[in-house]
Amino acid sequence: MSDPQVTSRTAGTLGGRKQIALLVLCAQLFLDSMDVSLMGVALPELKDDLGLSAEELQWIISGYAVAYGGFLLLGGRAADLFGRRRMFFWGTAVFAVASLAGGFVSDGTLLIISRVIKGVAAAFIAPAALSIIMTTFKEGPERNRAVGIFSLTGASGYAAGLVLSGVLTELNWRLTFFVPFVIAALVLAAVRYAVSPDPVRDGERPGFDAFGAVTATGGVLLLVFALTRAPEVGWGSATTVLSLVASVALLVAFVIIQNRRAEPLVQLSIFRSRTLSTANVVGLTWACATIGWQFVALLYLQQVLDYSALGAGAAIVPMAAAILVTVNVTPRVINRFGLRVPAVAGLLLQGLGILLFLRADESSNYVTVLLPALILHGIGNGLSFPSFNVAGVSGVADEQQGLATSLIQSALQLGGGLGVAVAAAVLATGGDEGGLASYHRAFLAVGLFSLAGALAAALGLGPARTPDPDGAADAPDASGATGGPNGASDASDGPEGAPDATGEPNGASGATGARKGTADGSDPAVLEREGA
Repeated sequence: MSDPQVTSRTAGTLGGRKQIALLVLCAQLFLDSMDVSLMGVALPELKDDLGLSAEELQWIISGYAVAYGGFLLLGGRAADLFGRRRMFFWGTAVFAVASLAGGFVSDGTLLIISRVIKGVAAAFIAPAALSIIMTTFKEGPERNRAVGIFSLTGASGYAAGLVLSGVLTELNWRLTFFVPFVIAALVLAAVRYAVSPDPVRDGERPGFDAFGAVTATGGVLLLVFALTRAPEVGWGSATTVLSLVASVALLVAFVIIQNRRAEPLVQLSIFRSRTLSTANVVGLTWACATIGWQFVALLYLQQVLDYSALGAGAAIVPMAAAILVTVNVTPRVINRFGLRVPAVAGLLLQGLGILLFLRADESSNYVTVLLPALILHGIGNGLSFPSFNVAGVSGVADEQQGLATSLIQSALQLGGGLGVAVAAAVLATGGDEGGLASYHRAFLAVGLFSLAGALAAALGLGPARTPDPDGAADAPDASGATGGPNGASDASDGPEGAPDATGEPNGASGATGARKGTADGSDPAVLEREGA
């Protein structure tokens, strides 16, 4: 999505301020990633304090994720057309204002609106941030280190949000809005000093596919709405049926618009790559399982086991630690065995960790029942996520790397929103107070998403890579696949199906603009070979 002329004029203009720029961009990424998980522990407090229904409760999570994923492609396009620093600055400003407003409101609908606005703002911030890095740091080791730091920051932000939400909620749930406001305000104050001004663009601006973004986002929002309302009003009700029909109509309209526009948000021909298409399906199911599980598990810990907010946050720490440890090993696994093995194994482990929560009851012992499930889930997350992120940008021409990166991140965000919607719908079958059986059904539902993702990965990610004769794994490239429910993806050179890679779950939020010259498959013959 980057303009080569703009890139050449911008690269290297910051001089000694490069590191400050990276610090500022990473701070905002940390915030974006943290916001995905920060609300999880606060949900029971929000429900009690504001009198929220189960449907409203899930929209606090899925509203942010769906808006983020739905507008991500448009955000990347806006950064290229109107200036990266400009989009980063104004996106951060809107994010800060929405955070502050959310901390003051006492109405569930207004709270959800603030979360949706924050999701839209994040969709404009993330691609601009990664694009600034790509045009600021020279290609090679300097850029690789910058992207590696950027991605690790995102992974840390997600893990920190799970823990920090418990601390903040224990004091007052409104701090989960006020603290992000403070961080965003500090970033905003530093942007104009740290980041180089946008270069002046010459010539006519390319098209801006706003209708494409609106139809895609509207279709997904209506789908989530139908899933959450159906348990209450009935699957055959006019509300459910009309919402589903309208959702399908908008998504079909999106496809038609993309086929007819000269400069669409998504060039649909990119899906001729079997590896890329499979990666997006796997990413969608992975996020459905991961974020859907988070929604159910944190409610279970607090409403069934009576954990405090602080206790629930602390209970998740081993899973976060397992993720961070595993992603440092996964690049070597990918380099040795290819993409299929770690993707399938990781998704199976993730699914097993989720399904082990079927053993949980009203007095489950943490060490013997919950801890093994959390650790398996974390290992599975860290093993599978880098794998399908690399696959999402493999076999794609250089000029389409930014689009491929945006697609996989959109799949993750939208999958998170859908996963929470499904989990909430299943929980609702037990009434407002739920019940252990409802939690078990919800864990089963989100666990099945992991198993579906494992099947898709086994069928579509291609053969495993043959190990080197001496059995040594290649050294991972620090700029490899990175990302998470807020992750930036990137791939480095390597054989088809197994580029050198490193990845961080829940990394750079929805970032676009992968670096030039990556995966094999830039040759159109690769696309043809991988085609349907």
